[in-house]
Amino acid sequence: MISLNITKEASGFVRGLDAKQFKQVMNKVLSLLSNPTPADSNALRGYENLLRVDIGEYRIVYRFDDKQVSVLVIDKRNDDQAYKKLTRKNI
Repeated sequence: MISLNITKEASGFVRGLDAKQFKQVMNKVLSLLSNPTPADSNALRGYENLLRVDIGEYRIVYRFDDKQVSVLVIDKRNDDQAYKKLTRKNI
């Protein structure tokens, strides 16, 4: 069974969303456990083993292996905040 690991920062961002957006984003995150490479996922250029997937106006940046899916960043999709957060994390 694959486990889920969400960074504190990503978790905090999701908790700040309205109920409807929270449900949409968390459903997408949980769906990554059963299919970590959905058709709408893309490899993140410039980062080894990172993928991104969009849900509505939000972007989820994550990586996975045989044991877990690690959600690193969740942020608005229409600005570069998600990528700036990755840079700050030195991933």
